[in-house]
Amino acid sequence: MHPFNLDYSTVKENTVVDRYVTIDAIDKFLFDHSHNLHFEVIGLSVQQKKIKMVTLGYGPKKILMWSQMHGNESTTTKAVLDLINYLSLPSVLADTILQECTVQIIPILNPDGAAAYTRINANEIDLNRDAHDRSQPESKVLRAIYDAFQPDFCFNLHDQRTIFNVGQENKPATISFLSPAHDQERSISKTRGVSMQLIVAMNSLIQQLIPGQVGRYDDSFNHNCVGDAFQMLNTPTILFEAGHFPGDYSREKTREYIFYAMLKGLETIARAEIPLYPQDHYFEIPENGKLYFDVLIKNAHLLLASQTKRMDIGVLYKEVLESTAIKFQPFVEKTGDLHQFYGHKTYDCLDENDLKSIKLNKKVMDCLG
Repeated sequence: MHPFNLDYSTVKENTVVDRYVTIDAIDKFLFDHSHNLHFEVIGLSVQQKKIKMVTLGYGPKKILMWSQMHGNESTTTKAVLDLINYLSLPSVLADTILQECTVQIIPILNPDGAAAYTRINANEIDLNRDAHDRSQPESKVLRAIYDAFQPDFCFNLHDQRTIFNVGQENKPATISFLSPAHDQERSISKTRGVSMQLIVAMNSLIQQLIPGQVGRYDDSFNHNCVGDAFQMLNTPTILFEAGHFPGDYSREKTREYIFYAMLKGLETIARAEIPLYPQDHYFEIPENGKLYFDVLIKNAHLLLASQTKRMDIGVLYKEVLESTAIKFQPFVEKTGDLHQFYGHKTYDCLDENDLKSIKLNKKVMDCLG
């Protein structure tokens, strides 16, 4: 299936790949596209790095997007570059979106965190817990743009960990969506309902591409979270969480699906098709579980001579910045009876071939001690 009759390779921004995405890469992209893009500096980070914004379109429906609020969550940044490429090329849908919508995109809100590959900013503050206090310059920049632009919709773009599955199933949550709560009771206001309908529209497409790999993120209310704060201001806001696709630790496949989701969202807004999508279908999207390990070793007592009792080992990867690349270092997260968990890679030591394979996996063996 080719959504939108599109060859994705024609819009993928191949100069920005893998997990480590910094403001330098975005600057090069913006410079290379300066002939057909309007971009501006909208503020400075703690370390005085420039925060930039791209504006596309001239229509009455206003959409605000921001990515890398958490500096180590770069998949959606790559996807917005692909989206900018798509909207910069002639097509019926691109022309419709540009005529009907004005889209403002902040590709990297937290450039200091992006450079250090950390969730937090340079003052060690989680910007997604600073919406009410607005103690940080990056938080003030985002709110100033929101107040000036008065968007009709907000796309809050993030990554999620590899631990997330869909419901209780052995399927990764490659994308998770959330219509954030606007009160402690998690009631459904008119604008929250619109967010839900827009998610239903995007889910209708993504399910055709990766059936069963879309989850619904936890909607616990926190007025200091940006999505909740903007929903409280009666702006339909959608949280995008880019997750794991099998074998895709660079998140290049996930990037593609996030691009399709964002494009479907813009199409639905531009063509005024939100009423076509029933709000109650939002609750048919299963909630996220947390049942994955990166590596699950079953019957590990056969691997470890010191163990005689049946034991499984759950291994997760820690993402570590080395120079300009992200390395995945395994560590033991949990041991015991893990029959209810899944592994992105699973070995069962009752199988001689699996036992041999895990013994040859030096990185994992080293983390087992």
